[in-house]
Amino acid sequence: MATLLNILFYLKRGRSTPDDISVIYTRITINGKRSEFSTGRQIELRKWSSGSGNAKGNSDESKSINRFLDSIKSKLYDINDRLIRVNQSISSKIIRDIYFGKGEEQRMLMEIFQEHNDQMKKLIGKGYTKGTMQRYNACKAHIENYLLYSYKKKDIPVQEVDHKFITGFEHYLKSQKDCAHNTAIKYIVNFKKIIRIAYANQWIDRDPFFHWKGTWKSSEREYLTDMELQKMGEIEFDIPRLELVRDIFLFCCYTGLAFADVKKLSEDDIVLGMNGKKWIKTKRQKTNSLSSIPLLEVPEAILEKYSDHPQVKSGKVVLPVLTNQKSNAYLKEIADVCGIKKNLTTHLARHTFATTVTLSKGVPIESVGKMLGHKSLKTTQIYAKVLDEKVGRDMEALEEKIRSQK
Repeated sequence: MATLLNILFYLKRGRSTPDDISVIYTRITINGKRSEFSTGRQIELRKWSSGSGNAKGNSDESKSINRFLDSIKSKLYDINDRLIRVNQSISSKIIRDIYFGKGEEQRMLMEIFQEHNDQMKKLIGKGYTKGTMQRYNACKAHIENYLLYSYKKKDIPVQEVDHKFITGFEHYLKSQKDCAHNTAIKYIVNFKKIIRIAYANQWIDRDPFFHWKGTWKSSEREYLTDMELQKMGEIEFDIPRLELVRDIFLFCCYTGLAFADVKKLSEDDIVLGMNGKKWIKTKRQKTNSLSSIPLLEVPEAILEKYSDHPQVKSGKVVLPVLTNQKSNAYLKEIADVCGIKKNLTTHLARHTFATTVTLSKGVPIESVGKMLGHKSLKTTQIYAKVLDEKVGRDMEALEEKIRSQK
């Protein structure tokens, strides 16, 4: 049976309101059956039009009331349309109850987040990586802590997520968790996916991210120069752990591999290329994309140096890599010994490969992107900053061309 929805706004005297003021009520009628509720708004009798069921005139008060009533009407029609789409029974009472959050089960935010993460966990290696899984777990933990900090709750209905919630979460990440701007934006983008899932499933009737615009800040990426690379390679260490971390760092500098990818590198990842020389062919842990890297002399010598190490002889890995935390701590000591005034980290090695080792030597950016395992050239352009000395050489070459044309 077809349903005909009619919505009417009318006035009703309140028990404690003055004689000239009434409360605005909403009447929902479907197939002759009515349900009513108070809008909570009041208006003077002389400012109300009974014929049109709204406030008279163009005053700010009238405009505000009419916008409010239009919003109620729009939500009620949306509920009606949604019930029709999913072929559910419809009555004026059902629509009223759903409007007040009583008629259907409220989906909880953290439950939805956990369901997403549980599904993602099953797809690791089949479209998702462990790194992606870790980011969403971290994001979920941040949301849980934010709820406790700002709302004193462990969970909330997903319908309660609004623009204020999102901007508050961004402020919380930066002020309470000391996240850098881009790091905070990454977490919010992860959270945005969860909200989009709720929106797609019609658990919410609006997208709270509609007016949120996340902006990325470009950051200067540090790298080692040729002189710094040479100095680090020539220094002899009396402490074995520093020598090991230095060697692994240099291996990353001359291969472009991320620390996590070097840690899992195995014999199966080292193959003979078409040119008869050794290549590293491995899938990046972060993106699951393939990196193809010719093995230069420096990293090949490092592999040979540690070939008899017990950890390597076990056959699982080709280098005895320490944890990322320990490596970064020891790199600070190495920087002091080498007189390098830069914040040495394992990831700085990847920047060094992209700039000093490849781009500054004239390696095409397309080739650099393939070795880094980038899926888009745009990523490589952001990642690999062209060195100042290369810019200088390019300008000198241009100047020579201009002179020769005179």
